[in-house]
Amino acid sequence: MVFITDDDVAHYSMQEETAKCAPTVESSRLASSAGEGDRISLGPQHSGAKELASLYSTGKRRQEIACVISASALIAVNFYFIVFYFRRSNWMSIVLSAADLASGLTHWAADSWGSVDMPVLGKSIIRPFREHHIDPTSITRHDFIETNGDNFAVLIPVLSYMAFNFFTLDEVEIVQSYAWYCYFFWLAVFVSVTNQIHKWSHTYFGLPGWVVWLQDHHVILPRKHHRIHHVSPHETFFCITTGWLNWPLESIGFWTFLERQITRCTATQPISCLPVMMKMHCTPWDHN
Repeated sequence: MVFITDDDVAHYSMQEETAKCAPTVESSRLASSAGEGDRISLGPQHSGAKELASLYSTGKRRQEIACVISASALIAVNFYFIVFYFRRSNWMSIVLSAADLASGLTHWAADSWGSVDMPVLGKSIIRPFREHHIDPTSITRHDFIETNGDNFAVLIPVLSYMAFNFFTLDEVEIVQSYAWYCYFFWLAVFVSVTNQIHKWSHTYFGLPGWVVWLQDHHVILPRKHHRIHHVSPHETFFCITTGWLNWPLESIGFWTFLERQITRCTATQPISCLPVMMKMHCTPWDHN
């Protein structure tokens, strides 16, 4: 279990609220070995951040636009049927926790395994997470499409299957499985806005009052809470929808357990302990 104090957060993570950069544990260590003092600034001017940002291509942009439009249409269609077959149910807290866990698993996997050079997943999924650690404020400069495109993309198969069932099954079959349809629909909705919530957790100026209220009451991911993840080497507090599961998962050593099991089965090591620039392109297989 990793214990991080307020002093660690203040000194070893980027000071986003003042738009100034602070050192990380690993960057301080690298700087000392390079004879550059005890600070290396992270942020948009960092060479690694620039390199990773440049990998965002026109093709990727078009794919995100198509996914946002398709998933939004499917959400609208499924919402119509959810309302049409409405039955009272109390799934919301379970849905929020499930969305939080899904965000944590995705975040942990992209932070700890693989590289930006991997086919398909490298530049589309892993790249944004690696850029985000070098320049945590980069997400605040992304528009709605770039921020949320990938989340909408992963929802299309599930939402398409649900819509197909609503159009083809009879009413009795739909009513029998209605609770599950509600669960997966609202899970999809919260997954779709997870990166937007994540973006808000890095935004210190100009947020709508209702967003700040939700953060302050920990309905969605609070800013101070998420700063704990950005203390190098970024190996704790991965859940970014509500953050509700971060402390419970950390207290039982959930992420460490997963990493050990993967290492045990594959003889590979997670890359959370590697320097920033090495994380960009290396895979666990390079560091057995």
